[in-house]
Amino acid sequence: MSISSELVDEITVLRSFDVSGTQIGIKVHSDAAPAVVAATQRLHEKQLITQPDGGYLTTLGYEAAVHVQQALQILTSPVTA
Repeated sequence: MSISSELVDEITVLRSFDVSGTQIGIKVHSDAAPAVVAATQRLHEKQLITQPDGGYLTTLGYEAAVHVQQALQILTSPVTA
C-alpha cells in the first residue's frame, strides 16, 4: 500500500492539532497552501474535524490524531541497540 500525497497532507493537518486537550482547535486560512486547505476539507468530510476550515477534532478525529502523533513519535525516535 502506497501513501498518497493527499494522505500525507491529511496526516500533516492532524499532526497540527494539540491533543493535550479537546478544546484546542485550529483555523486554516484561505491563503494557506492549497494542499493544506484541501486536506482540511477532506478531514471535515470524513467527520474527523468539526469545520471545513479546521475547528475542533471530533471524537474519532481525536483518536486518529493521537494515533498519528504516536506513530510519528515512534518512527522518528532514535534507534537504540
